[in-house]
Amino acid sequence: MIVPRLIERKRDGERLEAKEIRELVLAYAEGRVPDYQIAALLMAIYFRGLDRDEMNAFMDAMLESGKRLDLTRLPMPRVDKHSTGGVGDKTSLILAPLIASLGVAVPMMSGRGLGHTGGTLDKLESIPGFRTSLSIAEAEKQIARIGCAMLSQTDEIVPADRKIYALRDATATVEVIPLIAASIMSKKISESLTGLVLDIKRGSGSFLPKLDDELELANAMIDLGVRHGCPVVALVTAMDRPLGHANGNALEVAEAIAVLKGGGPPDLIEVSLALGAEMLVLATLATTREAAHVMMKDAISSGRALLKFEEIVSAQGGDPAVVRDPSGFQPAPFQASFDAKREGVVQSIDPRAIGYGVIALGGGRRNMEESVDPSVGFVITAKPGIHVRKGQTLATIHARSKEDVEVGRSTLEQAMVIGDSALPALPLVSHRVTARGVERLA
Repeated sequence: MIVPRLIERKRDGERLEAKEIRELVLAYAEGRVPDYQIAALLMAIYFRGLDRDEMNAFMDAMLESGKRLDLTRLPMPRVDKHSTGGVGDKTSLILAPLIASLGVAVPMMSGRGLGHTGGTLDKLESIPGFRTSLSIAEAEKQIARIGCAMLSQTDEIVPADRKIYALRDATATVEVIPLIAASIMSKKISESLTGLVLDIKRGSGSFLPKLDDELELANAMIDLGVRHGCPVVALVTAMDRPLGHANGNALEVAEAIAVLKGGGPPDLIEVSLALGAEMLVLATLATTREAAHVMMKDAISSGRALLKFEEIVSAQGGDPAVVRDPSGFQPAPFQASFDAKREGVVQSIDPRAIGYGVIALGGGRRNMEESVDPSVGFVITAKPGIHVRKGQTLATIHARSKEDVEVGRSTLEQAMVIGDSALPALPLVSHRVTARGVERLA
């Protein structure tokens, strides 16, 4: 295998054979191909794309690069959920304990922040002591015992994808549909799932702002699931504004806990329950989505969902006290309000600007080596479409220094637009995609 030749062929628009992709991916996982050559290939793929056979070959090679969770002996269904990445999207933190509390095994393997979006692992690790780096044996035992584990890709599990995922983020080659599909599905197929629900983000804050691209991604992942015997359902949800109020790791965990306690922002609740209903129907624990909603609301009101989150946190070394009282999170040293400079209607809140603003405050990574400050971010209580008064507080900035407060203020000034009338917004849940086709919900 001559790697520069493969890069050259893809650069010139030629296709790569499955055996070439397999050899290259496995060699990279083993450290026999340097980052800079894979980075060059990723950029060639960004401009030239991959066909469906090449995408399948990438996923199969990434699966082959490591081990898989063996959960087939468990007596309950095994269902996971994955989001393509959004700002303020903390639904995984809600759904893992909620669905596990209803008797479904949830092996939730997640990632770190990618581009302008936050990562579930970074959010979980804002809980003091929480450990996401579980071995396969540890994850299997925990799922058998309490029904859920929330873990990262270790060196054992699809290591080729873990390396490529980090490199895509660092080289601005995230928005490639076949690579997104292969990356997500390699992790999910490695979990021995009986069903998977996908949250495909739509709008200006998504990686794929065009609806046709989002539906193409959904269909690609559904096809990969069919090839491996895993039924997949995808919902297309809005990301033309941040989801919920909180943006930033510890702030988002606290908001997820609020939902598990029966509170939280309405938009976050609606999206979480829509995704959870699909998980319960795939698990055959509910025959309709309406029945699934009743089950989830009961699990929240009875306290079972919150107790399950405490159980997960405790099992993974975290401090369960913060689940009972999120005020135990270490706050950012500086907080400041951001107020409306004029009366009017909030026309838009740019999620991409907010996501990059969290990174600028220290709540995300600009390169693979940077650490994350879990305490910083924004709590934006205003929503597009609401009328505000001059001087009304629209958001709170959580920052490490007075200088960072001004960085946050500048971010919000650019991201939030107030005008004389409301602008159209995307429906929170607009499409449902299955192997049978696309259903328009709104």
